[in-house]
Amino acid sequence: MPVEDIREWIDRVEELGELTRVEGVDPNLELGGLVDLYMGEMENPALLFERMKGYPEGYSLLANVLTSLPRIALSLDVPTDLTRTKFVKEWRDRLKVFEPLPAQQVEDGPVLENCESGDQVDVTKFPAPLWHAEDGGRYLGTGNIVIMRDPDSGWVNAGTYRIQVHDAKTLGIMISPGKHGRIIREKYWARGEACPVAVSFGHDPLLLLLGGLEVDFEENEFDVAGGIRGEALKVIAAPHTGLPVPASAEIVIEGEIPPDEFHNEGPFGEWTGYYASGERDMPIIKVKSVVYRNNPTVLACLPGNPPNDNTYFRSPMRAAMLWNELERAGIPGVVGAWSHEAGGGRFFNVIAIKQMYPGHAKQVGHATATVHAGAYANRYVVVVDDDIDPTDTNEVIWAMCTRTDVIEDVDVIKRMWSTSLDPMAYAGDEGPRYYNNRMIIDACRPYDRLATFPPVVRQTKAEADELRARWPELFTPDGKVRKDVKRAGKK
Repeated sequence: MPVEDIREWIDRVEELGELTRVEGVDPNLELGGLVDLYMGEMENPALLFERMKGYPEGYSLLANVLTSLPRIALSLDVPTDLTRTKFVKEWRDRLKVFEPLPAQQVEDGPVLENCESGDQVDVTKFPAPLWHAEDGGRYLGTGNIVIMRDPDSGWVNAGTYRIQVHDAKTLGIMISPGKHGRIIREKYWARGEACPVAVSFGHDPLLLLLGGLEVDFEENEFDVAGGIRGEALKVIAAPHTGLPVPASAEIVIEGEIPPDEFHNEGPFGEWTGYYASGERDMPIIKVKSVVYRNNPTVLACLPGNPPNDNTYFRSPMRAAMLWNELERAGIPGVVGAWSHEAGGGRFFNVIAIKQMYPGHAKQVGHATATVHAGAYANRYVVVVDDDIDPTDTNEVIWAMCTRTDVIEDVDVIKRMWSTSLDPMAYAGDEGPRYYNNRMIIDACRPYDRLATFPPVVRQTKAEADELRARWPELFTPDGKVRKDVKRAGKK
């Protein structure tokens, strides 16, 4: 059954045993420090902070949300007991038959329990931590979605872009070039108009997942969410802008992004693990209206050294997207994919193939670096044979070490699409740092030596599966060694 809102998500995660409640934390660095510690290893519980210092009783903040595969699966309404490999296959199969389901407009919703405008507006009352010591201010928007409508086509986009609190009625917003929200904003500015905007700060984490992925241009994330959920997402017209917003959102702030007003924004520790974008003048949101539920919960998604809460969910989902996009490009033989956790689900992509013709591996590598799901901020693409598990770092590195000729099997592509958040991005002839170079590594056995390449010293997959079936007491259902077995034997 799909999750209706963040409150139901919290209840269901608590039933899974994957939620820790924390009371009395200080949002000034202490909260962020605890989240950082929990993100030191994936699969730790989500954190629900309650009774935070300096904020009204009843207000809460949910963090460390998507750092567990079962919690990602719950958000996507798929089985919560899948391995990484099985998750990628399940998600890619669902994507093949996926059909968007248009959002359902309703007249009322829980988010309208409190409505404030004009002099009543004060966004500083909502939990906005100082996450890291070097951050340039407090950030309310890390797990948010920013909603805009294209002035030409009417297309509604919901993307995740960071939101800093400047004062009671002013927010900062940072959107990288090429992102859909920036394209829409620029259209309004080209007309000399402010860009209307609504921002949700608490919602079903499915919307956060979609806000941080490459949903196709002019595809509505709310409709995509409906298709994933199997039932339409309920939206209401926000009172000031008329933009559609989730009816069950916790907090929605509305306003406009003027073309001629800017404010220092950042620095902010981002998903790459660095303060790479620095402090710069960035656009602002002039807040006009706020609606929110009683006792609202802010959804937070703290970046940091990857893997982190801002990137971990991208690894299995991007792997499935890459696999499907390669197939749609007419490339045969792909048998697996993974977007490495340490690369933030972007920098390091691995594709496994069954080689079918000369140059096949190179074709796959270059295509992976340029299809939609792999184009932004990628740095390494590694192509491996079908006997290598792309989710297993040791196997991938072993293939690179033993099947790659560093002269023949490594290519470099220059001046590709990146972001100023990438510490190795560079500028073109002028302007900010938005380009990067990337490496394609063919870690497959040479095609013309497939018949003579030295055999691998390892049992086959079929042999391993047969042993696991014969000795089930030694292995978990997903094939891993049980660590609690003291004695086993056959009569």
